[in-house]
Amino acid sequence: MTQRFDKSKLPSRYVSVGPERAPQRSYYYAMGLTEEEIARPFVGIASAGNDSAPCNTTLDMQADFCREGVNAAGGMPRRFNTITVTDGIAMGHQGMKSSLVSREVIADSVELSVRGHCYDALVTFAGCDKSLPGMMMAMLRLNVPSIFVYGGSILPGRYQERDLTVIDVFEVVGRYAAGNCPLSEVTAIEKAACPGHGACGGQYTANTMACVAEAIGLSLPNSNMTPAPYKSREEIAVAAGKQVMELIARNIRPRDICTREAFENAARIVAATGGSTNGALHLPAMAHECGIDFDLFDVAEIFKTTPYIADLKPGGQYVAKDMYEAGGIYMLMKTMHQNGMLHGDCMTVTGKTLAENIDEVTWNPDQKVIYDVKTPITPTGGVVGLKGSLAPNGAIVKVAGMHRLQFTGTAKVFEREEDAFAAVEAQQIGDGDVVVIRYEGPKGGPGMREMLATTAALYGQGLGEKVALITDGRFSGGTRGFCIGHVGPEAAEGGPIALVENGDRIAIDAEAGTIDLLVDEAVLAERRKAWTPRTNDYQSGALWRYAQNVGPAYKGAVTHPGAKAETHVFADI
Repeated sequence: MTQRFDKSKLPSRYVSVGPERAPQRSYYYAMGLTEEEIARPFVGIASAGNDSAPCNTTLDMQADFCREGVNAAGGMPRRFNTITVTDGIAMGHQGMKSSLVSREVIADSVELSVRGHCYDALVTFAGCDKSLPGMMMAMLRLNVPSIFVYGGSILPGRYQERDLTVIDVFEVVGRYAAGNCPLSEVTAIEKAACPGHGACGGQYTANTMACVAEAIGLSLPNSNMTPAPYKSREEIAVAAGKQVMELIARNIRPRDICTREAFENAARIVAATGGSTNGALHLPAMAHECGIDFDLFDVAEIFKTTPYIADLKPGGQYVAKDMYEAGGIYMLMKTMHQNGMLHGDCMTVTGKTLAENIDEVTWNPDQKVIYDVKTPITPTGGVVGLKGSLAPNGAIVKVAGMHRLQFTGTAKVFEREEDAFAAVEAQQIGDGDVVVIRYEGPKGGPGMREMLATTAALYGQGLGEKVALITDGRFSGGTRGFCIGHVGPEAAEGGPIALVENGDRIAIDAEAGTIDLLVDEAVLAERRKAWTPRTNDYQSGALWRYAQNVGPAYKGAVTHPGAKAETHVFADI
């Protein structure tokens, strides 16, 4: 079986071939490997499995099934683990500052493990939000043959004959704070919302990036919407292990797959599914690893011409399990490709093009989740980019399910999320207010926190589309309502958001793609003179280091120069 693989051209030769590598081989013998097994290609299997949250609890088991596929196809599997920071648990307190930073730590840790041990290929397993782009960034950075596997979503909870997700729990907190429900309802919903293993069930960040992985070609077709508890997840893991060996044999690498056109396909799927605004943060970061310029404005241009066709929570009715039963991402891509909305000639990890994979799918007119492109839910995408005097470097809003796309209101300014949340709980926010939360950007936070606790509390109080919320931080994929994130330049860099004062008027138009601070330039010039940078409480450790290196949100909040600065790529050592 190993005759298909020329080890003299693979990275693992540095730890397994020749008399001078006897010390390294002695370690492999210590782990029970045979001489024949050491002569095989080494496949790193990276798992983000842990006990931090249900998103990650099945990943190690799935990774272990992947070993079987690698072995069967003539490879030598080497499993290792990395961290996650789970947003649902980190949300609403200082722990959320660690979330986006964890994306970089995940990518860096996978890179270091592969470099240090000279693995020839990668299969990565992730469940929670930032671990998906973190794994894919590492795959693109290293450029060894690779496949991404999503651990799968959670099944919906049930309460009073309706499906629940964790977002229902965040929103019931707002209802309780407003006196609109008893504590017993909070308790009942929190116990029912998450019935077992898997990532959050709506079209939040994890499922959005799982859709991206298939659309961009890094995952096996129709693998990622399969719920975590389903037995077929084991078969998917085995298949990924077998297929990565085919990619080694054919030398098909992630950067062969993730072309500019593939990123455009991925952006279309984010918009078409009403996906998380975080997609517009992670796609530029992934493109950066390939040396492709693909920033927030590129993403937003694609969003403008993409219909919203998947009726998924939080803007719609259904969850990932329903998407799976309707036919998965490829069912959605079937109607998009038939109507000229996707680049079909992009390569995928199957070794076939996207169009060839789509040709194997038959459109199901009886399912209710995915609309035909000719009869969309709305004619433009569920996510919109904004630009204007308040956000010269752009901002982003999720409009899926919203009825109101223009908003002009009066600013109420908060210097951190906790203060805004306290004001919401105290019912100090009213109709027509524009809540501005600043100094929560990549540098200023540091870490660009998500604001789900605040936005969900507003929705729970019935203010979802009666107020707007603007921040240089981020929003959860579960956020709904007029909530605008990624405002740049951020406050920590003296962007216009740093100059907003209580009582200022702010105008937002999600149809025109504008966001403007309605204050005379002369007034802003005086405020700018008086502005001084702020310091934060993170003056050492990982968050300090992140703040020193991180770039702007519209370019993906990345922390290193990327592929454009490379003098070599790991896969070619």
